[in-house]
Amino acid sequence: MATAVLTPDQLDGQAARLHDTQAWQQIVTGWEHTAAEPTPALAPAPAPAPAPGPARVSDWRGMLSVPVDQLIDDTLRALPAPPPHERPLPGRLGAMLPDRVHLWRRVGQSDLRPSVHLGHARQILAAWGWQNTPYRLRNARGARCVCGAMISAHRLGYGSLDTVDRAGAWLITELRAQGWPGLIGPWNRHPGRTAADALALVDATIRRASLAGQ
Repeated sequence: MATAVLTPDQLDGQAARLHDTQAWQQIVTGWEHTAAEPTPALAPAPAPAPAPGPARVSDWRGMLSVPVDQLIDDTLRALPAPPPHERPLPGRLGAMLPDRVHLWRRVGQSDLRPSVHLGHARQILAAWGWQNTPYRLRNARGARCVCGAMISAHRLGYGSLDTVDRAGAWLITELRAQGWPGLIGPWNRHPGRTAADALALVDATIRRASLAGQ
């Protein structure tokens, strides 16, 4: 199975181009705001009080300002993505092997939401380690940069390349919200950056994408 080999700069560039498109800005603009309150209708004249009797089960629905189905959809969208649990990561030796060795794991795997893909990338950073060698996806010990963890998650079967690009765009969206004007690679190798910073960035991005239903 032929798979494109991306460098950190190429992944950065793809995510940046997607992030800057008008379609993507329409997707992420206003995701954190709730829908506007519906305009209340004029109250009808009060009806005669009903005769005493057992309360109807459906009476509580009249107290809601939005449909029940919408409440359920909004609640489900607000739930964070479940932690990945499909297959355990290869061990330390697997971390040091070239990613192409793991391509067989993609067979039969369905695509994922960007937040779930990022959950697997976070698992890779936590288990295999984080590194910030300039212009390198990984080091000799198998530790990955943030972009390298996303690519490795893809090679392990967790999300298509399109999902990787969308996850990268969510990362850039989170970086913009935190005041970082550049791309992911320069953020990853910025002096003083730590593994804890990388994990915190991925966690914040997972929350942001999950709340947007992605």
